[in-house]
Amino acid sequence: MASRRAPAAPAPVEVTQRGEVPAGAADHARSKVEHVVRLAHEPILAARVVLTMSPDPAVERSARAEASFDVNGTPVRAHAVADDMFAAVDLLEEKLERNLVQHGDRQRSRHRWIGEASTHEWRHGDLPTQRTATFPRPPEQREVVRRKSFALQELTPDEAAFDMDLLGHDFYLFTDLRSGKDAVVYRNGDGRFALQGDVVPYAEHETLVSASSAAPSLSEADAIARLNLSGEGFLFYLDPDSGRGRVLYLRYDGHYGLITAAES
Repeated sequence: MASRRAPAAPAPVEVTQRGEVPAGAADHARSKVEHVVRLAHEPILAARVVLTMSPDPAVERSARAEASFDVNGTPVRAHAVADDMFAAVDLLEEKLERNLVQHGDRQRSRHRWIGEASTHEWRHGDLPTQRTATFPRPPEQREVVRRKSFALQELTPDEAAFDMDLLGHDFYLFTDLRSGKDAVVYRNGDGRFALQGDVVPYAEHETLVSASSAAPSLSEADAIARLNLSGEGFLFYLDPDSGRGRVLYLRYDGHYGLITAAES
């Protein structure tokens, strides 16, 4: 009689503390998030919690709790703020459980084939993943062969970097949670996370470095010319009419792909 394979053990919950987080809050957060992990119907490959206490006493609801799950390759996140950290964690548990249920509902109703998405829906499977090689197509033969428009998610730069790293992408286009401006995170030449756009890295996010103060405003033709001259794999720029972020990138076949922010 064949033996049954034991179910995989849940991923350990990694808790990071920033600022004067009260004693016991990390254990409280780990216990609450582990409870949500056990409710998941899909494998949770990684679970991360960040607890942040603002150093400014004038800030209302100075306790912030954030959580990110890798649910079988798809990120599920939640965050909550409150006057004290224990209350923030309790709210986080409720939001995380609700988001996990919504994720399951979307998975059950999604199309069965990969690569098709509803209008203005950003599925991470639609993003370009890292390539080991690019076909050396001459610039004069290149065309924009793939265009996608998405409603960008509002994230902190740290959340965007975490999702990018989790999914193995070259870059991650998002809308900054605090400023409301579009930006992109990526890894620079020395392997560190970098942030591009008119967004300042948050003081508590020590892993991020700012690459430039603002993205250029370019037409599509000018963006193509600049990308070709740069020799880089992608270019982040702003649409001159809407002011929204765009990423022109070089595909594995040597042609271009273009990701644009959908109008809200």
